[in-house]
Amino acid sequence: MNARDILNNPFLNKGTGFTKAERDELGLNGLVPPRVQTIDEQAAETYQLLETKQSDLEKRFFLMNVFNENRTLFFKVFSQHIEELMPIVYDPTIADTIENYSHWYVRPQGAVFLSIDEPDNIETALKNGANGRDIRLIVVSDSEGILGIGDWGVQGVDISVGKLMVYTAAAGIDPSQVLPVVIDDGTNRQSLLDDPLYLGNRHKRVRGKQYDDFIDKFVNTVETLFPKVYLHWEDFGRGNAANILNRYKDKITTFNDDIQGTGIIVLSGILGALQISGQKLTDQKYVSFGAGTAGAGIVKRIYDEMILQGLTPDEAKQHFYLVDKQGLLFADDETLTPEQKPFARACNEFANAEELTDLESVIKTVQPTILVGTSTVSGAFTESVVSEMAAHTERPIIFPISNPTKLMEASADDVLRWSDGRALVATGIPSQPVEYKGVTYDIGQANNALVYPGLALGTIAAEASVLSDSMISAAAHSLGGIVDTDKPGAAVLPPVSKLDEFSRTVAVAVAKAAIKDGVSNHSEDEVENLVNSMKWTPEY
Repeated sequence: MNARDILNNPFLNKGTGFTKAERDELGLNGLVPPRVQTIDEQAAETYQLLETKQSDLEKRFFLMNVFNENRTLFFKVFSQHIEELMPIVYDPTIADTIENYSHWYVRPQGAVFLSIDEPDNIETALKNGANGRDIRLIVVSDSEGILGIGDWGVQGVDISVGKLMVYTAAAGIDPSQVLPVVIDDGTNRQSLLDDPLYLGNRHKRVRGKQYDDFIDKFVNTVETLFPKVYLHWEDFGRGNAANILNRYKDKITTFNDDIQGTGIIVLSGILGALQISGQKLTDQKYVSFGAGTAGAGIVKRIYDEMILQGLTPDEAKQHFYLVDKQGLLFADDETLTPEQKPFARACNEFANAEELTDLESVIKTVQPTILVGTSTVSGAFTESVVSEMAAHTERPIIFPISNPTKLMEASADDVLRWSDGRALVATGIPSQPVEYKGVTYDIGQANNALVYPGLALGTIAAEASVLSDSMISAAAHSLGGIVDTDKPGAAVLPPVSKLDEFSRTVAVAVAKAAIKDGVSNHSEDEVENLVNSMKWTPEY
């Protein structure tokens, strides 16, 4: 490898950080300015320049340039300012770059692009992307259900890239051991198909056997090439996400963030809220507003937790009510997905079943204690909805977690005012503290980044053969236990600013659960060393 190849390789490039000895050895003399800088000096200069950018989008472009040139420096800056930069590197700013990816495309950012029209190229593409690296973590998306903005075809590759950035910044996953992948199986967004600059396949999404066979071939190839890999599925559509997870979850080490990650973080927030209110999970009545992949996945996670806490399956199911665009979901609805069916209610349970066609009517009839929004319906949690909940429970748990900001069901400020400060709130996007009647309410962010990095770190460190339910439960409890029950207005979840610290807490709990579950061959007294040895730090 010649000197210019080193400078053009983001895993090897240090810029002005190369020592004099390294410059002599690698033939870099004259190719970088003479002064040798420490990474701390480079990071300070980079952040100072970042602050001159006027918008979050400009800041993201600048940071991506650093990422493309010098991975270590990028993660040094990101890890030093993680709370500030998370919304810029990932959600919500990433939505803009996804929507405009083909028009703004400059570099592939280390991603692998797999076309459903070329299944025979899967192995070659993955080998080219890995380039001899020991890949331990893959994030793959087919971009059908990106955030709250839907189907964006090949442009959703940014979600795989961004997710892996968070893994490294939060949990110290070595960036040389990760691989972002996008499966381009077409798009149903007509504006993309009509756009002459669109960079993806110009046909509608492929369904059925051809799609399933492609996924099978992809999984088998990944397992062959990277036998220790943790395979993370991201933003697949409602029709495929659960099917894929169910097909592989008992065979390989795999995880779906939309189904499992969102479920874990919401369960963690609920456990934190219940520590504050002093109530039991098994006494709660739960309404899910939005019953798609995320909403149904959250319900399943909390249902599983209720069973772990002693309820029978039939008893646990009675605690859940799913509301979608047609209103309360009933068992006789032929359009129900397999994930919705177990929680659909019987019409004869309600004297006014025909009236339960909107959220407010369901709230009035059911009188729930928990309301979680994954609907992407802006403003759906109205004053009357919140007031109705607060009328029947002392500390209503209300989580409007749809994102980005424009799709939130309600703001934290409104929920607290409408509940007279009694609601226990978490939002999907970062929310500023709320001042109300002399109390400062810290708002927890139901951000999957609080849990999925640590979950992966613990699973990879333990070399677990699968990701078990008890490992997922351990992650939720380890995070949900970090709340200040004595502080008025305390958040129900820990702050994103301490993401690296909590990721380690989660990782240790997950690794121990894997060993106890018998899906890891390591012993419990090895866990601390296993987790510590996996952690990469951004230093030269």
